[in-house]
Amino acid sequence: MANNIRTDIHAVNETAPYTAMTPGNAVAGGGGAREFKTGEWRTSTPVIDWDKCNQCLMCAPMCPDSSIPVEDGKRLDFDLDHCKGCGICVGACNFGAITMKEGL
Repeated sequence: MANNIRTDIHAVNETAPYTAMTPGNAVAGGGGAREFKTGEWRTSTPVIDWDKCNQCLMCAPMCPDSSIPVEDGKRLDFDLDHCKGCGICVGACNFGAITMKEGL
């Protein structure tokens, strides 16, 4: 039998009482990923050289955090609020347009 407990993700924060937590701190509520800016975990930052980018879009589907937005068939700059700096996009770019810089 599935666990039907739904947790309001907005109610779980540093001031929430222990009684508001789910067993094992499981978060059953969904749809809040965009509200949590996880990019601050990053130690390396992807940087794009627009002169080398051919807009092939091979990097966008490879990003595990969906941090390479695409609009009207063209990729935009990185969503650094959510990018963890894994560097997968560097390997996906056949044109050398993406490099990782420490910090930033």
